Amino acid sequence: MAKRKAAVSVRECVACGCCMKVCPRNAITVPNGLHATINRELCVGCGKCVKECPASIISLEVADS
Repeated sequence: MAKRKAAVSVRECVACGCCMKVCPRNAITVPNGLHATINRELCVGCGKCVKECPASIISLEVADS
């Protein structure tokens, strides 16, 4: 099974921070209040941010090898 990582649509992100609050690895930040940024090295692909995002703009994608 391929590993998956979270990805955010930065153009649609409203920087609410909901995803950041539920990330168990602290892999998500909202620098300068612009949009969520995901550190793919820290992301374990649990999907908690996907479920929490009120705008439904975070998805899990197959990680690069």
